[in-house]
Amino acid sequence: MTDSYENENNAIDGEDEMGSLNHGKTQINLGGLLKFKCNKGLSVITKLSLDISQHDLSKYELNVKDELKPDICAYTTPPSIPNEKDDLIKVSQMPDLAIEILSPRQAVGYLIRKINAYFELGVSSCWLVIPTNKYIAVYSETNQYKSFDIQHDTEVVDKVMDIRLPIANVFD
Repeated sequence: MTDSYENENNAIDGEDEMGSLNHGKTQINLGGLLKFKCNKGLSVITKLSLDISQHDLSKYELNVKDELKPDICAYTTPPSIPNEKDDLIKVSQMPDLAIEILSPRQAVGYLIRKINAYFELGVSSCWLVIPTNKYIAVYSETNQYKSFDIQHDTEVVDKVMDIRLPIANVFD
């Protein structure tokens, strides 16, 4: 068995279906912190398909037609499953918080365009997480963000969502 690492010079301007150790750990840590430590009663869902079929997001050059999938969605009031269904594959209700975690082969610019699209869709807050640098940008609107990193900050603060999380626990 060999370990492999793709150089960031070969970045994908789009979705990267390949996972990574840091991406996976960060996703689980963040989901757990949001669900169990921030005391907001959030419904936290990973890789949920958001139905965007009724929206024209072509200006963001995301090369998607019908759905966007944040790494993590958080809802104050989650989508409900109709009585006649067992589950939902895609939801039209946008989350209150959408989190994108950079994978080793993804381009940062793609995730920033995706965040801009989330705001157009009505998402209240978005985070861009870069595990390699232990960095989080908390966006309150398009192009408006506050940066947090493990070397300079003890907490990640999202004023829109009223969330405070220990940054060290995100990257543990």
